[in-house]
Amino acid sequence: MKKIQLAAVPGDGIGNEVVPEALRVLDTIAGIHGGLKFEYEHFDYGCDYYLKHGVMMAEDGLERLGQSDSVFLGAVGDDSKVPDHISLWGLLLKIRREFQLEINMRPAKVFRGIQSPLHSPKDFDILVVRENSEGEYSSVGGRMFQGDDEIAIQNNVFSRRATSQAMKHAFRVAGSRRGHVTSATKSNGIFHSMPFWDEIFKETAAEYPDIKTASQHIDALAAMFVTHPERFDTIVASNLFGDILTDIGAGLMGSIGIAPSANLNLNGRHPSMFEPVHGSAPDIAGKNMANPIGQIWTAKMMLDHHGETQMGDHLLQTMESVTADGILTPDIGGRHTTREVTDEIVQRLQK
Repeated sequence: MKKIQLAAVPGDGIGNEVVPEALRVLDTIAGIHGGLKFEYEHFDYGCDYYLKHGVMMAEDGLERLGQSDSVFLGAVGDDSKVPDHISLWGLLLKIRREFQLEINMRPAKVFRGIQSPLHSPKDFDILVVRENSEGEYSSVGGRMFQGDDEIAIQNNVFSRRATSQAMKHAFRVAGSRRGHVTSATKSNGIFHSMPFWDEIFKETAAEYPDIKTASQHIDALAAMFVTHPERFDTIVASNLFGDILTDIGAGLMGSIGIAPSANLNLNGRHPSMFEPVHGSAPDIAGKNMANPIGQIWTAKMMLDHHGETQMGDHLLQTMESVTADGILTPDIGGRHTTREVTDEIVQRLQK
């Protein structure tokens, strides 16, 4: 019996609703396919933990999370309780950096039964590979002076190692998809880092002659995402550009509530972390109306990561059969609750 140890961190807001539902789905599909069992350790880290202890996680929190095979995260943040820069840097970004989760992958596709805001979307299926550890989200910089003379400096940091790693991962992934990688750049406006990015992209492309490539400036690429998303296969992007593109991708699907993501450690020293793209949505927390699809699709990505692709494909097909039959939460035009959508997924898996 294969066992996967998960560190379950629901976090804040709707994370406390969708994570238990996704774990219920994982137990169901593991029981159906056999040969796999999930073991959970639950952690109450988040904004409520901060209000009690003055920190977002325990002093030995990273050590404890690091004993798992994967971290399964719900959502982080509630600025009515804790400022966002404290909650994110104290939990989510802390895990990403300390666990060297240097690759972030986020898919966007036409999801059956969910209406895209596009008038008549073609059958798009995009995967964004985002460099997840540096770039525009570095902590290098500072503030000085006061009043009208006050200035803030934020330095972008691009290393050859991390940039090359993200690009090589994108090329490898594209080889199992439709064989095309698009680089998101802005070398006509950002003087140092983006020409550096372009150079490494050309070097990397030469190592994968069977993969077709394109390079597009981020502003034009964002527009093309909306007008012709079906033209893209795999996209590699810096931390900021990837973040923006994937939120556009979630919007194109019809709701950020269905978008999943994977934060990958590639050196084997730490567990990877899986989280939906959506936030904690405190305005609907506790109302049993949060969309569980994003968290459950995230579980599918986690299954794939652990080599259980057959289970992952079965789960995605089942989710799409549920949404195709109109069993939807309010954010995508339905009237069903979080629990009802999950119940239907579990029942169809069992059939």
